[in-house]
Order: sequence, then C-alpha cells, then structure tokens
Amino acid sequence: MLKAWRSGLGLLALVWATWAGAQPPAPSATARPVVRVAVVGGLLQSGVWPRLADKAAVGAGLRVDTVAAAPKEGIVPVFARGDADLMLIHGSDESYALLAAGLAAPLRAWAANEHVLVGPADDPAGVAQAADGAAAMARIVAADAPLLAFRDPGSFSIAQALFRRAGVRPGPRQQLYDDAESPQSVLVSAARQGAYAVVGHIPVASGKMPSHGLKVLLHGDPAMRRVYVLVEPGPAHPANAERRRLARRLADYLLSAHGQADLRAADREAGGPWVFALTTSGPAR
Repeated sequence: MLKAWRSGLGLLALVWATWAGAQPPAPSATARPVVRVAVVGGLLQSGVWPRLADKAAVGAGLRVDTVAAAPKEGIVPVFARGDADLMLIHGSDESYALLAAGLAAPLRAWAANEHVLVGPADDPAGVAQAADGAAAMARIVAADAPLLAFRDPGSFSIAQALFRRAGVRPGPRQQLYDDAESPQSVLVSAARQGAYAVVGHIPVASGKMPSHGLKVLLHGDPAMRRVYVLVEPGPAHPANAERRRLARRLADYLLSAHGQADLRAADREAGGPWVFALTTSGPAR
C-alpha cells in the first residue's frame, strides 16, 4: 500500500512538472516592450511618478523608460522630435500647440495637481482662516494686502479665476510685478515685497521653490487644481506604428480604473496628497 502511494505521488509530481514546463514563462521586466515617457518635473519631484511608473509597468505589461523629467520647456522638444512617445504635462498653450501642429493626438485628461496660497507668517489678511481660495482672495482685496502677479500662466489663471469666483476686483497692490529671475525664484520676489502668491504645492514642498520665510497658508481647495493631460503621438509625430501602439497601451492603462487606483497608491506612498486622480480631482483648470 505504501509503495503504491509513493508511486502515485511520483506520477503526480511528473504530471505537475510536465504541465509547469509547458507554460510560457512570465516575461521579465527587461523582456517587456519599452515605452518612452517624458514627464513634467513636478511628477518626479513629488516622488509620485517613479512609484506609479513601476506599478503601471506591471499592470500594462510594459517597461517604462522615463527619458525626460523637466519643466515644460524641457520636455516639449523631447516629445516633438520623437525622443518620447508619451508625455505627461499640464493642459496648456504648449500642449494645444502640439495638437494644432499635428504632433499630438487629441489630449486626454489624466490627473491634477494642487496650487496653494503662500504669504507672510503674520498673515495680515487672515488667509489661513479663509474657507477656500475665493474667500482668501476676498480677504486679500478687503485688506488691500499685497499679492504677487506670478508670471507662471497656470498660477496666474488660478488667481484670476479665484477673483472671479469671489466677485472681487484686484487693485494695484494685488497685481505686484514679479521681478524674479526665474519661476523657481518667485518667492524671493514675494518675500521682498511682503506679498502673498499663488504657487504650485509640489515645488514649494519639495524645496525646488524655496519659501524664503513665507508660509503655506491655504491648501486643499479643489478649485486651485490644474489638470495634467496625456499627450500621445499625432499624425506628424515621428513615432512608428509600434511606438504609437505602446504609447496608447500605457495611456489607456493610466486612465483605467486600475491605473487610477495605482495613482492613488503611488501618491500615498510618496507622502501626498500631491497628484489627484480624476475621480477625486474636483474642479480644475
């Protein structure tokens, strides 16, 4: 009886080994097809993109090669000349220009990031007590407190939208000249003038935009978010058919329920909230 039982086990093991050997091996990360991606710098600074790229690579069965991570001026040329086949960037004049030139396919909204109100630590307008960004702007105007007119188009458009939402008109002191030498130095100018400013949360929190004694006084308003779009190759882009297919595969995954869940997980792991999934982004620009 024992001999028969052992023989049965041996036969079962042989059948299992034969079946297992017949299965195709799971593709290694290096064997997966590669998709080349360029991302706006904040996605990397926040720590969200490296984590999301790893998760999306597994979910989409791809190897994600991040070929560029920089401000929009640095990544748009990379995409346009064909060195990247998918680009993650804010919806902006630059992305619309790519679409108009045939270099980009129709843009798809993917996620959003948040802007915040920073200002002097003594907060003369009481911005920290405001319920939202519009109420904060109303307080700034009522106190005739200084506000920097930041040259960044995204921050500027959010500030103007908040003024409209609040139903107030900014005076001269709420349109102070931004004389910073670079966008990353805007808070140098704001601190020198004792002014408030609307800026991206990620560069302030990451230290890329040093605060120079200013504090984040208001955050968490969905109306102060900006949308990231997925930019895929258009008809004039140099990508071949296979590269276009892989870019679409990754873009589709990032927009899927699984991809959006991966984004939320990556954001938590990076100590967010930094990047908001579409289903939780609320109003954004």
